[in-house]
Amino acid sequence: MEGVAWFTHKYVMHGFLWGLHHSHHVPKSEGFFEKNDFFFLLFAIPGAFLSIYGSLTLSYSFYIGLGITAYGLCYFLVHDVFIHQRFPWLKHTDNPYFRAIRKAHKVHHKKINKEDGECFGMLWVPWKYIQEQNRVN
Repeated sequence: MEGVAWFTHKYVMHGFLWGLHHSHHVPKSEGFFEKNDFFFLLFAIPGAFLSIYGSLTLSYSFYIGLGITAYGLCYFLVHDVFIHQRFPWLKHTDNPYFRAIRKAHKVHHKKINKEDGECFGMLWVPWKYIQEQNRVN
């Protein structure tokens, strides 16, 4: 799923659906939600459909849906809770890998336009950021 998410982030969210994702790269205005949160539905609906359909037909669709859903949970916990602190959990995590995730995400957000971005993944962090955080310890 990380590869699919990376591809979708780079070529869809920073491509033809930039109008929705742009809200995530600019300072937050009022309110809890942003246009970018629409992507939750874009991934949750097929995940739920495949899980339900696959469980009824006893097919591989169930496992694909389960994978999408599990990655969605990881996204929520890592991106929304840990990185952006939308909820006051996991604030004091001091692990080199998790610090590297935060660093890569900050590097990604340095660009407020859709071009010239980097670090499009969430869990696969460029090795240089992990090495940098290991030196900090």
